[in-house]
Amino acid sequence: MQTNFYHYNINNLKQKNIMGTKTTLSDFDFQFAGYGHYKVIYTSPVTGKKWSNTTNDMPLIDRTKGADYPTQNSLNYLKKICKGIYR
Repeated sequence: MQTNFYHYNINNLKQKNIMGTKTTLSDFDFQFAGYGHYKVIYTSPVTGKKWSNTTNDMPLIDRTKGADYPTQNSLNYLKKICKGIYR
């Protein structure tokens, strides 16, 4: 019985670690795409899969790319733009 309990806890910790990965600025690549536009590429730190989108939301670019310490909320919003959830 103790072996199964131990195995269950290790699997739970691994799943929580994957799900607990925070988005960081290094997960993004910014490429200038014309006046007032940036192509933003998001790379998942867990799977390595990439999403990209072009945005003209310059205040968001300033809050992320131009900031020393971007907020987690801004990074998550930019990630959703890259994945096409927000336009």
